[in-house]
Amino acid sequence: MTPFQMTGLDHVVLRVADLEQSLAFYQGVLGCAVEKVQARIGLTQLRAGRSLIDLITLDGVLGSKGGAGPGPEGRNMDHFALGVTPFDEAAIRAHLATHGVEVLESGPRYGAEGEGPSVYVQDPDGNVVELKGPPA
Repeated sequence: MTPFQMTGLDHVVLRVADLEQSLAFYQGVLGCAVEKVQARIGLTQLRAGRSLIDLITLDGVLGSKGGAGPGPEGRNMDHFALGVTPFDEAAIRAHLATHGVEVLESGPRYGAEGEGPSVYVQDPDGNVVELKGPPA
């Protein structure tokens, strides 16, 4: 028995090759807002609902500790999921298309809240982002 209880995802940290391109995706396409910038260490923190997405540049203090950046032969992670509501797949696909973002796959998936619809996309560094709807 642990002396604590998990409350949910606090933040995810992504190493990015081009901060401006990543900000265009996470702000312009997904609607995240910059919450805090710590330029000295190469960290930009974005608000994603109750969680944060931290972007660290490959040449920054934090990012340079991780070796080679993400690419076709290696990624930082498989994917992460962002809960979205309402989940209107046609509207989501249309919005993504206007930003030139291709849907990799979609369909029902099981997540923290149960079985519900999902759409998978890639950010500019090739990280897979699942946009997860509420249970059906």
